[in-house]
Amino acid sequence: MCLILLSYNRHPQYRLVVAANRDEFYDRPTRACRFWKQHPELLAGKDLERGGTWLGMTRSGKFCALTNFRENISPAVSPNSRGYLVKNFLCTDISAGDYLADLQRRRREYAGFNLIAYDRTGLFWYSNRHADVLQLSPGWYGLSNHLLNTPWPKVEDGLQAFRKSLAGKGKTPVPVLLDLLSDTTLPHEARLPETGVGASLEKMLSPMFVVSPLYGTRSSTVVLVDHSGGVTLAEQSYGHRDENVEKEGYVEYDFTLME
Repeated sequence: MCLILLSYNRHPQYRLVVAANRDEFYDRPTRACRFWKQHPELLAGKDLERGGTWLGMTRSGKFCALTNFRENISPAVSPNSRGYLVKNFLCTDISAGDYLADLQRRRREYAGFNLIAYDRTGLFWYSNRHADVLQLSPGWYGLSNHLLNTPWPKVEDGLQAFRKSLAGKGKTPVPVLLDLLSDTTLPHEARLPETGVGASLEKMLSPMFVVSPLYGTRSSTVVLVDHSGGVTLAEQSYGHRDENVEKEGYVEYDFTLME
């Protein structure tokens, strides 16, 4: 997952709105979002290579999403899969704050990551490239492959478009947010960050929706949690064939949170 846009208690209809893109190599096997047989409460896609996930929601109201932290260092030979950070939170009863506090103590077990965790106790963020676990106040947040609200072009431009899309007081159609996430506009080179991966790669990774011969945006996900406990989770999957990006499948789930 390489872009997460969030609105937390800033909309009259929704307590939480998430619009997120997952970027990954096209040949990494993935299963589309669904309820897991072995964990019937968990709604998430699945990384078939390592068994974890990048974003998910439960019927009890827990939400979690992950991004990797971009840095020009070689990870450990066999680091623990960061996808299990999301799965393990969603499949346990531990609260968001306690889970991230425990993860903070084990931060060296993983390559660089960001984790957003939400439950009835609030919205929290932690990165093992940052000192503290933060409980987030109501607001607008953007996260890519650096720290929360780092002013990368995709974060700044994404948040601007996201807030505009949520400016109305009524329901926000899922297609509006999916269209927002499909923006392939390249920002001006002067705005690009310098993360040590080289100018060419910085440019390729800079749009909200990434396209390249081997790596790009594999799925776009929208999560809407309204104030009465209604949830919509929609996922549009993408593939890459003959140098073209193609829509591969769309799923949408609607349910009411369990008390």
